[in-house]
Amino acid sequence: MKIIMLGAPGAGKGTQAKRLAEKFTIPHISTGDIFRANIKNGTELGKKAKGYMDQGLLVPDELVVDLVVDRIKQADCEKGYILDGFPRTIPQAEALDNALKAINEKVDFAVNVEVPDSDIVSRMSGRRACLNCGATYHVVTIPTKVEGICDTCGSEIVLREDDKPETVLKRLEVYHNQTQPLIDYYTKQGILKEVDGRKNMTDTFEDILNVLGK
Repeated sequence: MKIIMLGAPGAGKGTQAKRLAEKFTIPHISTGDIFRANIKNGTELGKKAKGYMDQGLLVPDELVVDLVVDRIKQADCEKGYILDGFPRTIPQAEALDNALKAINEKVDFAVNVEVPDSDIVSRMSGRRACLNCGATYHVVTIPTKVEGICDTCGSEIVLREDDKPETVLKRLEVYHNQTQPLIDYYTKQGILKEVDGRKNMTDTFEDILNVLGK
């Protein structure tokens, strides 16, 4: 089963992707992980990607697609995979479709975890992180035992720049401009499935399994 996860930043698609990967014993693939693995292993594709990233440039679509296709050709993807964070744009989606077609493969489902912007802003602005050990919390849903102090290491927890309401709104604007059109793209292909991401994680996961017919 080959699945693409769609959804705005903070919609919870990454969490659901991990749960699906565990249930179906298939890899959860994020472009960030692919970049890091290729750069760490010093592959040719990794060196090319690092060249762009070191200059503060976006990695071109063609190279991102090459990295993704290289990953999904690996043995652990034989039964399928879940792509998280890719494609982000129509050109990337078209390039992925063409690359898959060349190896006689295609995406089975695109799952959109739908959450209104206002819910995402309140969700993300409630997040807190420990910069020392990396533990994450939420002031409402996962509070620390002692306010403002990490349960794990005792350091101070903070609201990251990425999670501030003004930053979240900017990220959502980019998402709606670039990634939202993918919903129409996959709807036309007949493979889009939508679920309500406002429910708790377990109920949303059950809804995803239902739309996948599992």
